[in-house]
Amino acid sequence: MKKEQEEKKDDQSNPSSLVQKIQSLGQTNVPQAPDSNIHVLSIIGQVEGHVQLPPQNKTTKYEHIIPQLIAIEQNPKIEGVVILLNTVGGDVEAGLALAEMISSLSKPTVSIVLGGGHSIGVPIAVSTDYSFIVPTATMTIHPVRLTGLVIGVPQTFEYLDKMQERVMQFVINHSNIKEEKFKDLMFAKGNLTRDIGTNVVGADAVEYGMINEVGGVSEAMAKLNELIDSTKNAESQVIQ
Repeated sequence: MKKEQEEKKDDQSNPSSLVQKIQSLGQTNVPQAPDSNIHVLSIIGQVEGHVQLPPQNKTTKYEHIIPQLIAIEQNPKIEGVVILLNTVGGDVEAGLALAEMISSLSKPTVSIVLGGGHSIGVPIAVSTDYSFIVPTATMTIHPVRLTGLVIGVPQTFEYLDKMQERVMQFVINHSNIKEEKFKDLMFAKGNLTRDIGTNVVGADAVEYGMINEVGGVSEAMAKLNELIDSTKNAESQVIQ
Protein backbone atom coordinates (compact mmCIF):
# COMPACT_ATOMS: atom_id res chain seq x y z
CA MET A 1 0.00 0.00 0.00
CA LYS A 2 2.81 2.32 0.96
CA LYS A 3 4.62 1.49 -2.27
CA GLU A 4 1.50 2.28 -4.34
CA GLN A 5 1.12 5.63 -2.55
CA GLU A 6 4.76 6.47 -3.27
CA GLU A 7 4.34 5.55 -6.95
CA LYS A 8 1.20 7.67 -7.18
CA LYS A 9 3.05 10.59 -5.58
CA ASP A 10 5.93 10.16 -8.03
CA ASP A 11 3.48 10.20 -10.96
CA GLN A 12 1.85 13.39 -9.73
CA SER A 13 5.21 15.09 -9.20
CA ASN A 14 6.54 13.90 -12.55
CA PRO A 15 4.13 14.84 -15.37
CA SER A 16 6.33 13.22 -18.04
CA SER A 17 6.08 9.87 -16.27
CA LEU A 18 2.29 10.17 -16.18
CA VAL A 19 2.12 11.05 -19.89
CA GLN A 20 4.43 8.15 -20.74
CA LYS A 21 2.16 5.67 -18.93
CA ILE A 22 -0.92 7.00 -20.73
CA GLN A 23 0.82 6.82 -24.13
CA SER A 24 2.23 3.32 -23.54
CA LEU A 25 -0.58 1.64 -21.64
CA GLY A 26 -3.67 3.81 -22.00
CA GLN A 27 -3.99 4.21 -18.23
CA THR A 28 -2.17 5.79 -15.31
CA ASN A 29 -2.16 2.93 -12.80
CA VAL A 30 -1.15 -0.55 -13.88
CA PRO A 31 -2.22 -3.41 -11.57
CA GLN A 32 0.79 -5.32 -10.30
CA ALA A 33 0.53 -9.09 -10.68
CA PRO A 34 1.81 -11.19 -7.80
CA ASP A 35 4.81 -13.44 -8.31
CA SER A 36 3.61 -16.26 -10.53
CA ASN A 37 4.99 -19.62 -11.58
CA ILE A 38 3.46 -19.09 -15.05
CA HIS A 39 5.07 -16.97 -17.75
CA VAL A 40 2.90 -15.32 -20.40
CA LEU A 41 4.49 -14.88 -23.83
CA SER A 42 2.60 -12.90 -26.46
CA ILE A 43 3.13 -13.14 -30.23
CA ILE A 44 1.26 -10.18 -31.67
CA GLY A 45 1.13 -8.66 -35.15
CA GLN A 46 3.58 -9.86 -37.78
CA VAL A 47 6.47 -12.21 -36.99
CA GLU A 48 9.55 -10.25 -38.03
CA GLY A 49 12.50 -12.27 -39.24
CA HIS A 50 15.69 -11.29 -41.06
CA VAL A 51 14.15 -8.26 -42.78
CA GLN A 52 13.11 -5.27 -40.67
CA LEU A 53 9.51 -4.22 -41.29
CA PRO A 54 8.30 -0.60 -41.52
CA PRO A 55 7.88 1.17 -38.14
CA GLN A 56 4.09 1.44 -38.53
CA ASN A 57 3.77 -2.37 -38.57
CA LYS A 58 2.88 -4.12 -35.32
CA THR A 59 5.57 -6.80 -35.07
CA THR A 60 6.99 -9.53 -32.86
CA LYS A 61 10.73 -9.75 -33.41
CA TYR A 62 11.97 -13.32 -33.22
CA GLU A 63 15.34 -12.20 -31.84
CA HIS A 64 13.42 -10.83 -28.83
CA ILE A 65 11.46 -14.04 -28.25
CA ILE A 66 14.39 -16.48 -28.49
CA PRO A 67 16.25 -15.13 -25.39
CA GLN A 68 12.96 -15.19 -23.46
CA LEU A 69 12.46 -18.86 -24.28
CA ILE A 70 15.99 -19.68 -23.13
CA ALA A 71 15.43 -17.71 -19.92
CA ILE A 72 12.14 -19.55 -19.32
CA GLU A 73 13.87 -22.92 -19.70
CA GLN A 74 16.62 -21.93 -17.25
CA ASN A 75 14.44 -20.24 -14.63
CA PRO A 76 13.40 -22.78 -11.93
CA LYS A 77 10.65 -20.45 -10.67
CA ILE A 78 8.77 -20.70 -13.98
CA GLU A 79 6.78 -23.94 -14.11
CA GLY A 80 4.57 -23.31 -17.14
CA VAL A 81 4.13 -21.05 -20.18
CA VAL A 82 1.06 -19.54 -21.86
CA ILE A 83 1.51 -18.44 -25.48
CA LEU A 84 -0.98 -15.74 -26.57
CA LEU A 85 -1.35 -15.55 -30.35
CA ASN A 86 -2.89 -12.83 -32.47
CA THR A 87 -0.71 -12.81 -35.56
CA VAL A 88 -1.13 -12.43 -39.30
CA GLY A 89 1.94 -14.62 -39.85
CA GLY A 90 5.23 -13.34 -41.22
CA ASP A 91 8.72 -14.69 -41.82
CA VAL A 92 8.41 -18.45 -42.39
CA GLU A 93 11.83 -19.50 -41.09
CA ALA A 94 11.64 -17.21 -38.06
CA GLY A 95 8.15 -18.46 -37.17
CA LEU A 96 9.19 -22.08 -37.63
CA ALA A 97 12.26 -21.49 -35.43
CA LEU A 98 10.03 -20.12 -32.66
CA ALA A 99 7.66 -23.08 -33.03
CA GLU A 100 10.56 -25.54 -32.75
CA MET A 101 11.90 -23.80 -29.65
CA ILE A 102 8.49 -23.75 -27.93
CA SER A 103 7.93 -27.43 -28.70
CA SER A 104 11.34 -28.32 -27.22
CA LEU A 105 10.74 -26.62 -23.85
CA SER A 106 10.80 -29.07 -20.96
CA LYS A 107 8.09 -27.14 -19.11
CA PRO A 108 4.33 -27.47 -19.78
CA THR A 109 3.05 -25.08 -22.46
CA VAL A 110 -0.43 -23.99 -23.56
CA SER A 111 -1.38 -21.70 -26.45
CA ILE A 112 -4.46 -19.52 -27.00
CA VAL A 113 -5.35 -18.25 -30.48
CA LEU A 114 -7.01 -14.86 -30.01
CA GLY A 115 -8.28 -12.99 -33.06
CA GLY A 116 -6.02 -14.78 -35.52
CA GLY A 117 -3.28 -17.36 -35.79
CA HIS A 118 -2.68 -17.07 -39.52
CA SER A 119 -0.06 -18.49 -41.87
CA ILE A 120 3.15 -19.24 -39.91
CA GLY A 121 1.11 -18.62 -36.76
CA VAL A 122 -0.41 -22.09 -37.29
CA PRO A 123 2.81 -24.01 -36.44
CA ILE A 124 3.38 -21.73 -33.42
CA ALA A 125 -0.17 -22.41 -32.19
CA VAL A 126 0.24 -26.21 -32.39
CA SER A 127 3.79 -26.24 -30.96
CA THR A 128 2.55 -26.29 -27.36
CA ASP A 129 1.51 -29.29 -25.26
CA TYR A 130 -2.13 -28.20 -25.49
CA SER A 131 -3.85 -25.56 -27.61
CA PHE A 132 -6.99 -23.45 -27.35
CA ILE A 133 -8.82 -21.18 -29.78
CA VAL A 134 -11.56 -18.68 -28.92
CA PRO A 135 -14.82 -19.14 -30.86
CA THR A 136 -14.35 -16.05 -33.06
CA ALA A 137 -10.66 -16.55 -33.88
CA THR A 138 -9.53 -17.60 -37.36
CA MET A 139 -6.53 -19.46 -38.77
CA THR A 140 -5.51 -19.02 -42.40
CA ILE A 141 -3.85 -22.01 -44.04
CA HIS A 142 -2.21 -21.36 -47.40
CA PRO A 143 0.87 -22.40 -49.41
CA VAL A 144 4.22 -20.75 -48.74
CA ARG A 145 4.89 -17.89 -51.15
CA LEU A 146 7.34 -15.02 -51.60
CA THR A 147 5.34 -11.84 -52.11
CA GLY A 148 6.41 -9.70 -55.04
CA LEU A 149 8.91 -12.15 -56.49
CA VAL A 150 8.50 -14.02 -59.77
CA ILE A 151 9.61 -17.65 -59.79
CA GLY A 152 12.07 -17.63 -62.66
CA VAL A 153 14.03 -20.84 -62.15
CA PRO A 154 13.13 -24.37 -61.03
CA GLN A 155 15.46 -24.09 -58.01
CA THR A 156 13.33 -21.30 -56.53
CA PHE A 157 10.22 -23.43 -56.78
CA GLU A 158 12.03 -26.41 -55.20
CA TYR A 159 13.18 -24.21 -52.31
CA LEU A 160 9.61 -23.03 -51.65
CA ASP A 161 8.29 -26.57 -51.96
CA LYS A 162 10.79 -27.91 -49.39
CA MET A 163 10.06 -25.04 -47.01
CA GLN A 164 6.35 -25.72 -47.36
CA GLU A 165 6.95 -29.41 -46.62
CA ARG A 166 8.82 -28.47 -43.41
CA VAL A 167 5.92 -26.34 -42.21
CA MET A 168 3.34 -28.95 -43.16
CA GLN A 169 5.17 -31.81 -41.43
CA PHE A 170 5.62 -29.75 -38.26
CA VAL A 171 1.87 -29.04 -38.04
CA ILE A 172 0.96 -32.67 -38.74
CA ASN A 173 3.46 -33.99 -36.16
CA HIS A 174 2.33 -31.56 -33.44
CA SER A 175 -1.44 -31.79 -33.91
CA ASN A 176 -4.11 -34.36 -34.73
CA ILE A 177 -4.88 -33.15 -38.24
CA LYS A 178 -4.37 -35.65 -41.06
CA GLU A 179 -1.96 -34.84 -43.87
CA GLU A 180 -4.63 -35.21 -46.53
CA LYS A 181 -6.97 -32.82 -44.72
CA PHE A 182 -4.24 -30.25 -44.16
CA LYS A 183 -3.32 -30.32 -47.85
CA ASP A 184 -6.98 -29.95 -48.83
CA LEU A 185 -7.25 -26.82 -46.66
CA MET A 186 -3.94 -25.45 -47.91
CA PHE A 187 -4.71 -25.80 -51.62
CA ALA A 188 -8.46 -25.15 -51.58
CA LYS A 189 -9.64 -22.75 -54.29
CA GLY A 190 -12.30 -20.12 -53.77
CA ASN A 191 -12.09 -19.86 -49.97
CA LEU A 192 -9.80 -16.85 -50.12
CA THR A 193 -10.45 -13.97 -52.49
CA ARG A 194 -8.29 -14.41 -55.60
CA ASP A 195 -6.01 -16.76 -53.73
CA ILE A 196 -5.51 -20.35 -52.62
CA GLY A 197 -6.08 -21.48 -49.04
CA THR A 198 -8.70 -21.68 -46.31
CA ASN A 199 -9.87 -19.58 -43.37
CA VAL A 200 -10.62 -21.89 -40.45
CA VAL A 201 -12.82 -20.44 -37.69
CA GLY A 202 -12.87 -21.47 -34.01
CA ALA A 203 -14.62 -24.79 -33.61
CA ASP A 204 -13.66 -25.88 -37.14
CA ALA A 205 -9.98 -25.82 -36.16
CA VAL A 206 -10.83 -28.24 -33.34
CA GLU A 207 -12.97 -30.42 -35.61
CA TYR A 208 -10.11 -30.72 -38.13
CA GLY A 209 -7.70 -31.71 -35.35
CA MET A 210 -5.39 -28.68 -35.54
CA ILE A 211 -6.37 -27.24 -32.14
CA ASN A 212 -7.24 -29.28 -29.05
CA GLU A 213 -10.15 -27.27 -27.64
CA VAL A 214 -12.31 -24.16 -27.95
CA GLY A 215 -11.69 -21.94 -24.95
CA GLY A 216 -10.14 -18.78 -23.58
CA VAL A 217 -7.98 -17.62 -20.70
CA SER A 218 -9.71 -19.43 -17.83
CA GLU A 219 -9.72 -22.77 -19.65
CA ALA A 220 -6.09 -22.35 -20.69
CA MET A 221 -4.95 -21.51 -17.15
CA ALA A 222 -6.85 -24.46 -15.71
CA LYS A 223 -5.27 -26.81 -18.28
CA LEU A 224 -1.78 -25.44 -17.70
CA ASN A 225 -2.09 -25.87 -13.92
CA GLU A 226 -3.26 -29.44 -14.56
CA LEU A 227 -0.18 -30.09 -16.74
CA ILE A 228 2.10 -28.53 -14.11
CA ASP A 229 0.65 -30.78 -11.39
CA SER A 230 1.08 -33.84 -13.64
CA THR A 231 4.72 -32.91 -14.27
CA LYS A 232 5.38 -32.47 -10.55
CA ASN A 233 3.77 -35.84 -9.76
CA ALA A 234 5.84 -37.57 -12.44
CA GLU A 235 9.06 -36.00 -11.12
CA SER A 236 8.27 -37.00 -7.52
CA GLN A 237 7.66 -40.60 -8.59
CA VAL A 238 11.03 -40.67 -10.38
CA ILE A 239 12.80 -39.34 -7.27
CA GLN A 240 11.16 -42.01 -5.08
